Amino acid sequence: MTNLIGVFELKVDAKGRFIFPSALKKQMGEALAGGFVMKKSIFQQCIELYPITEWNEETMKVNRLNRFVKKNNDFIRLFMSGSRQVMLDEAGRLLIPKDLLNFSGVSKSLVVASSINRLEIWSKELYEQVLDSGVSSFENLAEEVMGQLGNEMET
Repeated sequence: MTNLIGVFELKVDAKGRFIFPSALKKQMGEALAGGFVMKKSIFQQCIELYPITEWNEETMKVNRLNRFVKKNNDFIRLFMSGSRQVMLDEAGRLLIPKDLLNFSGVSKSLVVASSINRLEIWSKELYEQVLDSGVSSFENLAEEVMGQLGNEMET
């Protein structure tokens, strides 16, 4: 499992490309050569960028769903919609396809933020709004989500 760390504010060129941060290249090491899968996020208006090894693990879980259940097929279709494999070009840039640029609202500035085993690509403005809106309730969220972990481990 890849554990990525960092938040990077970057510029996007007219074609929708950005220079992939060197700090992330170093963290990924040889995994960088396998490329990424880029897709719409399920819960947020951002783009998820999976190192290919992480994408393969994610899709193994999804592939366990029974395809003779309609809602499973519907989920798979929506989960996979707009996903595509991408690689860094010779100049170390990633191209964001137009449909994903439109979905995310990315135009001139973006934020690449680590999300443990994947990266999120946000419009700078929306990323700041999302962070600002969660600041006041983060302590309650942290307690609710993480507060029971110690109890679960003891049983």
